[in-house]
Amino acid sequence: MVVFWFLLIALVVVVAAVALFVAGGGSGAALPEAAADRTVWPLPADRPMARADVETLRLPVALRGYRMAETDEALDRLGAELAERDARIAELEAALAGAQAAAMAGGAQAGAEDRREGAGTGEEKGEKE
Repeated sequence: MVVFWFLLIALVVVVAAVALFVAGGGSGAALPEAAADRTVWPLPADRPMARADVETLRLPVALRGYRMAETDEALDRLGAELAERDARIAELEAALAGAQAAAMAGGAQAGAEDRREGAGTGEEKGEKE
């Protein structure tokens, strides 16, 4: 029973202290504008990202996970650079395939000409003998 009264008195004291703090606290002035909590990205701005840049990237953590805006910004940039690289790779592969086709066509044409020349000299030799 004594414990009950002790807890009840302690609860009343705590509630009264909180009420006095809320009612009488503060100077009435507005809080100053909070500074933006943005991190400086370790990502290079003057060149495309490399694998090492992605491996060292650490996204800023907020109260309930990652900061959405900064995370989206990093992922958007990474996605754009990967799309640009994929397009460049496709362009280079198409140019390589064209060059290989031209080389094969040139090689086949040269081989046919060599065969014609070889056949012509063989016939000429047979006629001379």
